[in-house]
Amino acid sequence: MHELTIHLPGGEVSTVALEGKRYVLGRSTSVELCYPDVAGLSRSHLAFEWNGASWTVADLGSKNGTFVNGAKLTAQHVLVPGDKITAGHLSIDFHGESTGASENTVMFVQPARDTASSTVATNLQQVLEHRDAESALKSTQHMDALVRAGRELASHRPLNELFEVILGLSIEAVHASRGVLMTVENGDLVVRANRGEGFRISAAVRDRVLNDKASLLVLDAQMEEAFRSQMSIVQQQVRSMIAVPLETGDKIIGLIYVDSPTLLAPFTKQDLGLLTVMANVAAIRIEHARLVQVEQAERMMAKDLEQAAEIQRRLLPEAPPAVPGLEVAGYNSPCRGVGGDYFDFFAYADGRAGLLVADVAGKGMPAAMMMSNLHSRVQILAEEPCNWAEMTSRLNRAVTKNSPENRFITFFFCLLNPSTGELQYCNAGHNQPFIVRGDRTVARLEVGGLPLGLFPHAEYEQKSATIHEGDVLVLFSDGVSEAPRPDDDEEFGEDRLAGIVQENSGAPVSEVISSVIRAVAEWTRGAPPADDITLVVARRKPGPRLGLESVL
Repeated sequence: MHELTIHLPGGEVSTVALEGKRYVLGRSTSVELCYPDVAGLSRSHLAFEWNGASWTVADLGSKNGTFVNGAKLTAQHVLVPGDKITAGHLSIDFHGESTGASENTVMFVQPARDTASSTVATNLQQVLEHRDAESALKSTQHMDALVRAGRELASHRPLNELFEVILGLSIEAVHASRGVLMTVENGDLVVRANRGEGFRISAAVRDRVLNDKASLLVLDAQMEEAFRSQMSIVQQQVRSMIAVPLETGDKIIGLIYVDSPTLLAPFTKQDLGLLTVMANVAAIRIEHARLVQVEQAERMMAKDLEQAAEIQRRLLPEAPPAVPGLEVAGYNSPCRGVGGDYFDFFAYADGRAGLLVADVAGKGMPAAMMMSNLHSRVQILAEEPCNWAEMTSRLNRAVTKNSPENRFITFFFCLLNPSTGELQYCNAGHNQPFIVRGDRTVARLEVGGLPLGLFPHAEYEQKSATIHEGDVLVLFSDGVSEAPRPDDDEEFGEDRLAGIVQENSGAPVSEVISSVIRAVAEWTRGAPPADDITLVVARRKPGPRLGLESVL
């Protein structure tokens, strides 16, 4: 089976087994591979399709395009193992046939038939209400075991140690020979503690425990048709077994499984009741420990985030440079306290000014760390005016070498001469800046290359444009243009952004930025921003005019 490994901007990785015939990827909730929070994706961005012999990928008319191994996709492409697909801020690897999982501590087996002639079932409610008299807790031994469990679980223990204690108490309480404790993590059962190896648990048992909240006792596994055909049951001489849910209210967070090789002292219905109650107590304790762990982590994270936000604020320019003939302002607002957007100004001795905007794929702390690294490299490379295409190439090689595979950076740098209006620029996959002319027409700086960090030998072009007196230059991140409206997920859009700048083109550039930010807030109905927002607005001011008295 072929697979996709999808790298999300936040560093998360997911694997998709290609079992169907067609998979559409995009931001829409109606597609098979839905990533609504990933910037740069169209609603239906691309499609993976099986043509009967191989898998193909095709762009579906997306706004930002699809790239395969660095080349923009213009037609359907036949995929081969190792191909890397880039769509928006997603990086996708295509793999060949999966070799399957290796031998694990626990394997779930599907019996040929689910017979239950020697299986006893109960649940927590029946045990607590004593409606199941045979499995109720009656003996002093069982009550002692429950009291001991309550005492042991009342002490403060780390979560990993708690799993071992719970399993040990369970095994001792019913005199089992071995057992395993598993919790549900992202839909999968994960082994947290085990005594013994090579467990083979019926998938039917697992499903009844997790889905029906049933506690199950198999009195004699080797007489049960559902189990006796399993060679491991025979080899390990498993005779009786118990499986109970880790239940907290309406939620099942895992299960405990124990078994025994002897019929001289088999598990009883009272053992089943005892383990059912113990598992409930244990589940509540696990959830409490998890909550404490989460609260501690959140407090530490909040403190670290506050300090990181302060550090990041200091990396951005405190004020625009005083460059004769140029009025400029910048704005940045991370959506998670810290972020991956970056803007900067450079004033050169010859009177020219450098402006840049960059956007690291992803949000939060990982993006902020890459932004900090980019800042330090740019400060060195942009010390003196140079060939900006060469500077961008050098920057790309450094970013590619030192960044994770699923990370990249869009980057735009320009050099403006206020006295002549000459603008030199280089774009590495960033949103196209635009110029609002004095007559309110819009000119876009359309030439661009690949984002930084994808391919070490990517090439970039330096282009030129002219900014006339009174023209307004606008640099922005996709947090502005792709801000979604809550009602229908429609994006704010570059045309709407340009329109607001046109309406306010005669105002001070700081007021132009304020007008855009207000419009975005109104568009999103005050909802928390989905992405970092960055704006840089510059105007070439009219030069001095000679009066008649000066001529005379």
